[in-house]
Amino acid sequence: MRSERPNLNLWPIGNCQVSALIDDAGRFVWACVPRVDGEPLFSALLDGEEPKAGFWDIALEGCVETSISYLRNTPILLTRHRDEAGNAIEVVDFCPDYPQDAGLYRPMAFARIVRPVHGSPRIRVRLRPAGGWGRPADIVRGSGNYLRFGTGDAELRLTTSAPIGLVQEERAFRLERPTHFFLGPDEPFLQEIGSALDAMLQKTMQSWQSWVRGLAIPLEWQSAVIRAAITLKLCQHAETGAIVAALTTSIPEHAGSERNWDYRFCWIRDAYYTVQALNRLGALDILEGYLAFLRNIVDAARGGHIQPLYGVLGEAELEERIVPELAGYRGIGPVRIGNQAARQIQHDAYGQIVLSSAQAFFDERLFRPAGEEDFLALERVGQRAWENYDQPDSGLWELRNSQTVHTYSSVMCWAACDRLANVAAALGKPGRARLWQQRADRIRAHVEQATWRPQSRIFSASFEGDQIDASVLQLLDLRFIRPDDERFLATIDTMEKELRRGSHMLRYASEDDFGLPQTAFNVCTFWLIEALHLTGRSEEARGLFESILAQRTPSGLLSEDIDPYTGELWGNFPQTYSLVGIINCAMLLSRSWSTIR
Repeated sequence: MRSERPNLNLWPIGNCQVSALIDDAGRFVWACVPRVDGEPLFSALLDGEEPKAGFWDIALEGCVETSISYLRNTPILLTRHRDEAGNAIEVVDFCPDYPQDAGLYRPMAFARIVRPVHGSPRIRVRLRPAGGWGRPADIVRGSGNYLRFGTGDAELRLTTSAPIGLVQEERAFRLERPTHFFLGPDEPFLQEIGSALDAMLQKTMQSWQSWVRGLAIPLEWQSAVIRAAITLKLCQHAETGAIVAALTTSIPEHAGSERNWDYRFCWIRDAYYTVQALNRLGALDILEGYLAFLRNIVDAARGGHIQPLYGVLGEAELEERIVPELAGYRGIGPVRIGNQAARQIQHDAYGQIVLSSAQAFFDERLFRPAGEEDFLALERVGQRAWENYDQPDSGLWELRNSQTVHTYSSVMCWAACDRLANVAAALGKPGRARLWQQRADRIRAHVEQATWRPQSRIFSASFEGDQIDASVLQLLDLRFIRPDDERFLATIDTMEKELRRGSHMLRYASEDDFGLPQTAFNVCTFWLIEALHLTGRSEEARGLFESILAQRTPSGLLSEDIDPYTGELWGNFPQTYSLVGIINCAMLLSRSWSTIR
């Protein structure tokens, strides 16, 4: 049965063109078309506690038990419903995704197959799509067994083998044989729908399981890593290679926080962390797709300013506005479209571009290895890093009303210069390698001098002040500092005292534009786990990792934030940062495969 009020026990499906979130009753409650940042086809997730539209429910009459799981190593969902008399059905939900005619079949479509399992079950189909932000779509019956409607961004058609009049009128009927639903573009469905969808299901399952089979996963925590990897792949828009930070908008960081942001865009930072994690698993298709997107961003910048985020087609203008028609998650508004952070200055982006791109100069497996022209383009990015490493910006936490010189941003600029030196050396350019290494060394010296606070024994979060910030933990992952550096060890100790709340880490504990943070930021906990392991506290790191894995939803996923006292998840879902943390920590902490030989 469905929980009493909306929660983040959600199950993503998708095909890297469209995606949907299905709640713990098996209802579609969130999906956007024609792509992840389009208008919502289903918006019930953001329409308060009793939405009258914006969902798609296939319900068993008198249902008393519902169980949900994924088909093994896929994003294909299997939901089972049972009533008091023992009548039962199962629903298979998926987005078609498989090779076809030397390409890939990834339509803007959702498929549902409903099968009777036991007894004489009766079902009721309630298809109530949204016609835009906050209004129901007008549904019109076609001349065949289909319904038509528009969302504002797309014209859609539901083709089904169910009695179409009963579906349109939401009347219950007995389910006596498998019934199929295909919700996609407003085009004729030219095949027999039952056999066509059954074939799509098998091909989609085989395609995903083949992709998972090629991953280099760790021995321990395999199911957690596989589910995180599948979901990260769903966050890539295959057409361009862009990787969105999450599939949702406006899930608040905590109740009444006003921290309700639209994450359906490609942050240079988040995408870097995503490809870094998937590279560790050998998922090079994600890297290659993203690098194509990144090259276009760099070309368009022409050596100038690069935004922190872009639309999935590379759009630079992402005007932020509030949608008053939707009440918000649990009625906690506002609901926002677009993101003002696209206009911010965040200098860490230069480092993340170089870090994401550097592998292509060394990895001989890639279809398109990087070369001379790519290096010249990256040097323009590096020049921006060199010019701006000691300049104020909004930082990785995207503060809206203040700017300072952030340690994290400066160290990312150092990383840009340092990795460019490595690339130049690999390309046989000793002069350029010396130049970039000299610049990296100068940045390092300046950052260490400007951020180390001998009295409080911390690396400060900025060049001015004495702030504690979990982002400083990344100095270790970026190889800016050694794990045995006494200054870093002291920083960890202070950070745990100030920011750790049980098994969770805050980003910072000071007031920002919206007051004091009340929830922990999940990726910061993973950063702490990595730091603990690398500084010799491996058993403690393993315990902390097991603790946060226990906080995942039944789908095996995490959102952005968590209440450190109740364990309740908040923030946009599923959050790429958090899934990256699962993969990175599992790869770092797992026993080797050689231990079982």
